[in-house]
Amino acid sequence: MKAPKRIPTDGEPVPWKSPFAALKHVELPPTVQSDLAAPADRPAAASFERKKKDRGRVDIIRQTAHRGGKTVTVVTGFAGISQVEKEQLAKAMQKACGAGGTVKEGRIEIQGDKRTEVARILTEAGFRPVFAGG
Repeated sequence: MKAPKRIPTDGEPVPWKSPFAALKHVELPPTVQSDLAAPADRPAAASFERKKKDRGRVDIIRQTAHRGGKTVTVVTGFAGISQVEKEQLAKAMQKACGAGGTVKEGRIEIQGDKRTEVARILTEAGFRPVFAGG
């Protein structure tokens, strides 16, 4: 049986060899620009802003039903938006409102009556918020 290697505990440096030491002197090939990258005459930020310009109407609703009297701001009506993007939007709304929230069944719920703050964030994201209901 092979004896285990001992690590010194008296303060001496630990003998260790990096597995990447052999790659230290290797030159990397030049990077290739992807076809997905923005053309040089048009910056990437401009294409992102153009994409976000009008992403459709979303409804902002204030609800208290079946919540023990607590008010909740609900955003519904997202079209063509992924679950991950909804979660990112919800996180931004929670941070701006200083409140909790969640994404349930394709809609974003923020605790409290935070309709104006939520509308501002949705407008910045390129949506057209509409206050619906009470």
